[in-house]
Amino acid sequence: MVYKKVLNFSITFLLIFILTGCGSSRQKVEQFLFGGGTDNEADIISNTIPGSSQDFTVNVGDRVFFATNSTSLDDDAKSILERQAAWLELYPDIQIIVEGHADERGTREYNLALSAKRAQVALSYLESLGVQGDRIDTISYGKERPVAACSSEACWSQNRRAASLVVTD
Repeated sequence: MVYKKVLNFSITFLLIFILTGCGSSRQKVEQFLFGGGTDNEADIISNTIPGSSQDFTVNVGDRVFFATNSTSLDDDAKSILERQAAWLELYPDIQIIVEGHADERGTREYNLALSAKRAQVALSYLESLGVQGDRIDTISYGKERPVAACSSEACWSQNRRAASLVVTD
């Protein structure tokens, strides 16, 4: 039992030493040790600048997805938004824009309204996690900016999203 505790402590210390030696940020170490990240070391150690939009996209996740005609957040979406809120807490001077998107089905007006609701739902969830609303703007694009262009569920599911973008000056 004592041997196992010593081994766990040694591994933890070694990981902290390796991660800090590679120039990783405090946030990446905290994610690895205390959750919110992944167990894949390649996902945690990257060449991104801490607090950058690339750091946000690569290490946190910048988009959540929705079911057809839905504005409900599933567990995966909530998990991503929780990581976003934790990241925004580490970088209190950063603002984001939450873009709402929809797939190509439906009228332009319907999709603009649906994507506006998706962006608002993401904003509301971030606010419920302690992020100040004045740090977040929303915009609705409807079906105007697809990331995947084909007429199948595989593409539609990628386009039904709320994407959070770090505002850079």
